[in-house]
Amino acid sequence: MTRHLPQTVRSDARDNRARILDAARAVFGEEGLSAPMREVARHAGVGPATLYRHFPAKQALIAEAFADQRRACRAAVRDALTDPDPWHGFRSLIERICELHAHSRGFADAFMTAFPEAMDFAADQEQARRAVGELARRAQETGQLRPGFVVDDLILMLMAHRGLQGAPRAARATASRRFAAYVIEAFRAAPETGAPTPLPPAPRLLTEPPSTP
Repeated sequence: MTRHLPQTVRSDARDNRARILDAARAVFGEEGLSAPMREVARHAGVGPATLYRHFPAKQALIAEAFADQRRACRAAVRDALTDPDPWHGFRSLIERICELHAHSRGFADAFMTAFPEAMDFAADQEQARRAVGELARRAQETGQLRPGFVVDDLILMLMAHRGLQGAPRAARATASRRFAAYVIEAFRAAPETGAPTPLPPAPRLLTEPPSTP
């Protein structure tokens, strides 16, 4: 019987770790990185000691909880840079970064380095900034991106995009796509020839007032 105890302990530890990471994604994703660790523990159904045994520091939990989003962000940068059409690569990078940010307030906080200990994300932000700078240079050379664009415009756009976290959860993805479409049109050097590209559907952000009898 005792032979199986270490395997059982390892299995329990793996289960606890998985629950903690799922809870961190949910809690930080909805409340942002200011959410306390005890809230993550409560959501995971474990005690604080168990949480800290797996993740002694909050930044370690954040880095692992959002590892998939970080990989997706790096993939978006890589795909944009290898796109043979600079303007298409530029647009797709904005769309994909907005999509990642819309799905998780915590990831948006970490990417924007709003959380001072999320230094692992600073490299991702810098990589994205360099990619946008290179894509902007190429797209401006083709005449498709307005000449006044600077990389800090991307940061300005993402700061405004974070305001969508106050929208109803069900509407955030739709709102993000429409926001990205408007931003891309603002960055375009000249209006499209022919019929303009249709905008994504408009989200319902305000509830209708109750009807009066």
